[in-house]
Amino acid sequence: MKKSLLSAVAMTALVAFSGSAWADIIVGVAGPITGPNAAFGAQLQKGAEQAAADINAAGGVNGEQIKVVVGDDVSDPKQGISVANKFVADGVKFVVGHFNSGVSIPASEVYAENGILEVTPAATNPTFTERGLWNTFRTCGRDDQQGGIAGAYLAEKFKDAKIAVIHDKTPYGQGLADETKKAMNAAGVTEVMYEGVNTGDKDFSALIAKMKDAGVSVIYWGGLHTEAGLIIRQSADQGLKATLVSGDGIVSNELASIAGDAVEGTLNTFGPDPRLKPENKELVEKFRAAGFEPEAYTLYSYAAMQTIAAAITAGASADPETVAKTMKEKGPFKTALGDISFDEKGDPKLPGYVMYEWKKGADGKFTYLQQ
Repeated sequence: MKKSLLSAVAMTALVAFSGSAWADIIVGVAGPITGPNAAFGAQLQKGAEQAAADINAAGGVNGEQIKVVVGDDVSDPKQGISVANKFVADGVKFVVGHFNSGVSIPASEVYAENGILEVTPAATNPTFTERGLWNTFRTCGRDDQQGGIAGAYLAEKFKDAKIAVIHDKTPYGQGLADETKKAMNAAGVTEVMYEGVNTGDKDFSALIAKMKDAGVSVIYWGGLHTEAGLIIRQSADQGLKATLVSGDGIVSNELASIAGDAVEGTLNTFGPDPRLKPENKELVEKFRAAGFEPEAYTLYSYAAMQTIAAAITAGASADPETVAKTMKEKGPFKTALGDISFDEKGDPKLPGYVMYEWKKGADGKFTYLQQ
């Protein structure tokens, strides 16, 4: 009996060892999988999962396979903390996510305390990488870069317009609006309105009436596509002829679904579209064949997973702190965004932001097209 028990224990240990040898470099993917920002969560999830599948198909990372686990933060900071703690319990060592700056910032502290490296494809608030944490990286730009481009553009193209700066009071939305305002003001243009609204608001009639009274013809929006689409549509319905200018938070084709034809002429900043890179043609077609358009942050998420894998290989270690050191010291790493290297804060060295305009595409549907 004792011998049988020992044999069973030994067999269990062998099975457990064999299971771990299959590779389980566990990477958590976190974002708003459900809720009003689920379009962005899908971008992060699809991008990371496809990258993991492609890396695994090519032999994995140092002979190990990547296992992806997904956490839904619903764009809520408290839920983001819950996701982070669950990742800790699940043995996650690397995270691709989160989407929102207001979620990424508090979650990153949980990760830092528990030895987890985080690479966000989308959180652009400068604070994310300005706190001196060892574990914070991003494959996207920052709002002080994006706001500088937007502010200069507004000052050049709309210097005689009456501009309203509106934001959603979040770390991302207000942060981007403030950076844009700062750059615009420095160029000699002053807004006629500066207002905050709440995420989830549906009726912007009072705000629009106030903008009409102020003679506003340009709205700078710091926030996401959900509220932006309603502001565009309701402004048109109420006779306010104003061009909405915004940032990367509206880069989802869902904006056109919400705003309707009034979306035409809307402007936004974003990085150069990685779908247009010739070397990504096969990858983009792979997504489309699976019924998913790899817009916006899809390839940024793909690149985040690529970077983690490349740094593990380059440093010959899957220890997150070693990987973090490798990411800062041994780049550039080849990704779907191009060659990426990181500074000492964890910010990437990438091409700057460019401007997009919403027009009808070749398929007759409105989308954002790089100017």
